[in-house]
Amino acid sequence: MTALRERSSSPLLSRTFLQLSVISVVSGVSMAFAMPFGSLFLTSEVKVTPLQLGVFLIASPAASVVASTIMGKLSDGRVQRRYLLVAGGVAGAIGYGLFAVLRDYWFLLGTSVIFVAITSSLLPQLFAYGRQVTQGPSMVVSVLRTLLSVAWVAGPPVAALLVAKTGWVGLFASTAVLQLGVAVLALTLPVPTAPPEEEVVEEEAASSRGGMYVVSVAFTFLQGAVALAVSGLPLFVVTELKGTAGDAGLAMGLCAALEIPMMLWFGSLANRMSQHKLVLIGAALSLSYHGVMLLTDSIWQVMAAQLLHATVISLIMGVGITYFQSLDPDRPGHATTMFSNTQIVGGMIAGALLGVSQGVGFRWVYGFSLTMCVLGLALLLVAGRFTGSSRR
Repeated sequence: MTALRERSSSPLLSRTFLQLSVISVVSGVSMAFAMPFGSLFLTSEVKVTPLQLGVFLIASPAASVVASTIMGKLSDGRVQRRYLLVAGGVAGAIGYGLFAVLRDYWFLLGTSVIFVAITSSLLPQLFAYGRQVTQGPSMVVSVLRTLLSVAWVAGPPVAALLVAKTGWVGLFASTAVLQLGVAVLALTLPVPTAPPEEEVVEEEAASSRGGMYVVSVAFTFLQGAVALAVSGLPLFVVTELKGTAGDAGLAMGLCAALEIPMMLWFGSLANRMSQHKLVLIGAALSLSYHGVMLLTDSIWQVMAAQLLHATVISLIMGVGITYFQSLDPDRPGHATTMFSNTQIVGGMIAGALLGVSQGVGFRWVYGFSLTMCVLGLALLLVAGRFTGSSRR
C-alpha cells in the first residue's frame, strides 16, 4: 500500500489527473448526447426501414469492436496512448460533424463504421492511460469511470433539449465540438514513465492470459444482462406494470445516482481485496436483481430494486475495468479494450433478446437477463481457477 500511495502522489499524476477527469466528463457527455438518440434520428429524420435500422445497429457496434481491438494492440506497442486519444477525438469530430449534415443512409452507415467506430476506442484508451500513469492498481480508474456515470446523468436531458431547440444539426454539431475538445486536451497529456518491474503488484496467477478469454465471455453475458435490463425497463414498466414513462425515468435516474458513490467505494475496496471476489459478488447479486424484477408486480418494488442494480453495475462495470487490467498487466490497452468489447457484444445480444421479448411479453426481458447472469456467474467461477482470487 505504501508503494501505491507513493505512485498516487507522483508529480506526473498530479499534473494529469485533472486533464484525464475533464476528458472523461467531456467524452461521456458527447456519447450521452449521440448514443441514446441514434435510433430516433435514423427513423424520424433519415426515414430508414426496419431492415436498414437493424443493419445499422449491427454493423456499427461490430465495427467498433474491430476498431477498438486494433487501437488496443497499437497502444500496447510503440504508439503513445495520447496520440490514440487524439485520433479518437478527431475521428469523433469528423464523424458527428458529418452526421450533422448528411441524410443519406449509406453515407451515414459508412461514417458510423469508420469514424464513429474509431471514436469507440476513446474510453478504453483513457482507462488504459490512467492505469499507466498510476503504474498499477489505484483509485484513478474508478474515479474516471465514476465521472463517466455523472456525465450520463446530465447528458441525455441536455441532448433532448438540444434536439428540441436546435434540431439534429445542433445535437450532432455540439457532439462534434466536444469530441474536438477531447482531442485538444489529449494532445497536451505527458508521456507516462514505465513502472519499475518490482513495484507492479498484481493478483496471483495474473500472468495466465488464458483465463482472460473465459472472463471475457462471462462479462459478455453479465454486461449483456445489464444492457437488456436497462433498455427493457421502460417497456416493462409501461406494458406489464401499467406505469408511466416518468416512472421508468425515475427508476433509471435513481439507479444512476446510486452508482456514483458506490463506484468510488468499490474502487477503493478493489485496491485492498481480490477483484475476482468483488466481481463474483456482483454476479451473485445480479441473480437477486433480475429475479426480483422477473417476479415484481408493482412500481415501488422496481424503485427499491434499483439499489441492487446500482450495486451490480458498480461491481461489474466499475471494478470490472481494473479486474481486466490486472489479468494482463503488461498490456493495459488490450485488457481494457477486451472489457469494452464485452460491453459492446453484450449490448448486441441484448438488442436481439429485446426484439424477442416484444413478441412474448416484456417480463421475459428479466427471464432472459437472469439466464445470462447464471451463465456469467458460472463462467466466473470457472475462470477463478485460471486467474486466482487472492487478497492483495
